[in-house]
Amino acid sequence: MCGICGEFHFDGKPASASRIEAMANAMRPRGPDGSGILVRGHFGFGHRRLKIIDLTENAAQPFVDTELGLTLAFNGCIYNYKELRAELQAAGYRFASTGDTEVILKAWHAWGPNAVERMHGMFAFAVHDRATGSLALVRDRFGIKPLYLSHVDGGVRFASTLPALLASGGIDTSIDRIALHHYMTWHAVVPPPRTILAGVSKLPPATIRVIQPDGSTRDTVYWSPNFEKSREHADRPFDEWRELLMSHLRTAVRRRMVADVPVGVLLSGGVDSSLIVGLLAEEGQTGLATYSIGFEEAHGEKGDEFQYSDIIAKHYATNHHKIFIPSREMLENLPLAITAMSEPMVSYDNIGFFLLSREVAKSIKVVQSGQGADEVFGGYHWYPPLQSSNNALADYAAHFFDRSHANLKNQLSPEHTADRDESLAFVEAHFALPGADDAVDKALRLDTNVMLVDDPVKRVDNMTMAWGLEARVPFLDHELVELSARIPSAHKLAHGGKGVLKEAARRIIPAEVIDRPKGYFPVPALKYIDGPYLEMVRDALSSPRARQRGLFRPSYIDALLAEPKRYITPLRGSELWQVGLLELWLAAQGV
Repeated sequence: MCGICGEFHFDGKPASASRIEAMANAMRPRGPDGSGILVRGHFGFGHRRLKIIDLTENAAQPFVDTELGLTLAFNGCIYNYKELRAELQAAGYRFASTGDTEVILKAWHAWGPNAVERMHGMFAFAVHDRATGSLALVRDRFGIKPLYLSHVDGGVRFASTLPALLASGGIDTSIDRIALHHYMTWHAVVPPPRTILAGVSKLPPATIRVIQPDGSTRDTVYWSPNFEKSREHADRPFDEWRELLMSHLRTAVRRRMVADVPVGVLLSGGVDSSLIVGLLAEEGQTGLATYSIGFEEAHGEKGDEFQYSDIIAKHYATNHHKIFIPSREMLENLPLAITAMSEPMVSYDNIGFFLLSREVAKSIKVVQSGQGADEVFGGYHWYPPLQSSNNALADYAAHFFDRSHANLKNQLSPEHTADRDESLAFVEAHFALPGADDAVDKALRLDTNVMLVDDPVKRVDNMTMAWGLEARVPFLDHELVELSARIPSAHKLAHGGKGVLKEAARRIIPAEVIDRPKGYFPVPALKYIDGPYLEMVRDALSSPRARQRGLFRPSYIDALLAEPKRYITPLRGSELWQVGLLELWLAAQGV
């Protein structure tokens, strides 16, 4: 796990070592164990390293193979790198290192872009080919590893974080109206390629982008899950699906133990992270390091789920760490968490993951985490109503969207308001794609491939990597997701959601964790904004920069500040926090 960046010119100008260095320095927290910069004429790569596999300098990056004429900058982990390495050695390739970085480079030479289809893992990487002069940019199937781009000065720059691109200078930081519509409507989800800034885009997941020396570009989407069901799928008994699921999940968890350093677990106390602990115990892990976090109560709402994480920690005798964060400490660290965001993200989980990662990184470098199970196995409350829906698009929007287009027009200033309901149009187009037959599967496909990427997954990457901590997500093993896509939606929605996963879990973990009410990362102080949190938001919204930007109608801001607890979204989020967070993020990035 690392941070990568680079510059590639189409106009004959040389790449700038100083700009690449500025981008790499901005990503120092992602890679505290080493750095490297390489500039060769019209292209240059930068790298920050977090040592997880092959801890020697033999695996330092950017990685150059002069014999093959390839240069690589890579962020992530290839879990099956040893198998690929053996296959490549049998084909005659020689290796100077023992890690996964060199395996990617040799695989690219051997199999070209098709090499990506053989890889199990999370990754974003750039490959320059000396023979063709081309640059290839690649992102993993679920966008677990980020990759941001900006076309500027006759070329393209790329980086693992948006703030790193801003550090290179000259980026257009005007607000993208369509992205703003998504942010305000779709609970801060901004689908690729857009970001909130007009001058920055992001490579979509499961995409290979090849850029030629003249600037011409070709994108290839190399993977997408198929939700179509055959008669065999429909007729397969529930028990068989459960056993298949457990087999795939065991494999997914086992794959993510590959490391030359210890691997722990972020244990929330929910079914998903508890199941990971149970499966690791099955694999013979003893003394497993587990970590949970809690916050102070606010307005009578509990701020931790320690009672459930304690059950699992005791049951499996883990080396458990309970981290309690007083409100004062959360307030002090909130600006740092916002600065660490590559894009503005409204979920209250962000500060939780940020502070949890700070503590975890003091004792370990790699953890497994339970993100993705709700989207893959149907755990959210908006899926069951779609089973009998006569208008899946409207029902999905009613349950998930923060506001209607009509209301948004009364909240945004006219110059920042999109001409149409962009978010609803995006969902409608995605629902219309072939490959998913019923409304539930359409929603699961959308959430797994779009919402998940630009909310939970991005949140985990940003907040863990802010402290040089690598998070791995077994529920996003692509073979596991392919299996889930074939399972009839009724099996997934049974027992209040994630039915087939819960029934599989009963063979592994205690029932009181499985049958508990569904929980979320509780940070009540940000749901009911008052006191110093209210002052922080008020200051951000009334700052000279915010007034000059003029994103929102003054009447809307006045109403929110007058009654902060009144304006709550359908997903139980604070409208005031949503608009305040955007201004806080823009200010933190110097926009």
